[in-house]
Amino acid sequence: MASILIVDDERSMREFLEILLSQQGHQVAVEAGLQAALARIGESEWDLVVTDLRLGKDSGLEVLKAVKSTRPATEVVMITAFATTENAVQAMKLGAYDYVLKPFKVDELKLAVEKALEHR
Repeated sequence: MASILIVDDERSMREFLEILLSQQGHQVAVEAGLQAALARIGESEWDLVVTDLRLGKDSGLEVLKAVKSTRPATEVVMITAFATTENAVQAMKLGAYDYVLKPFKVDELKLAVEKALEHR
């Protein structure tokens, strides 16, 4: 299956996504913060990165920018509880494949992941 990097500052969300996507047969790695995520992006080829928009004081948009500048074929799905039209538009302009609002339904996230991987 696919290699997926999850970036979220909430431990419970990281663990949930890791379990969910691993059960789908994917190889999953997780990171809690921006700097660790940037290092992981540079060291491996990922099929998909799933990142929260807010990473403590940092932004998931920085993760998105790093992915698209170093690994343009890698798809990115943004997730957030702090949705604004401006954030969504900015994420899509920077190359995000999808933008999923928290709280999300499990099937909604699975579909976003599946479609992003098909698109890749």
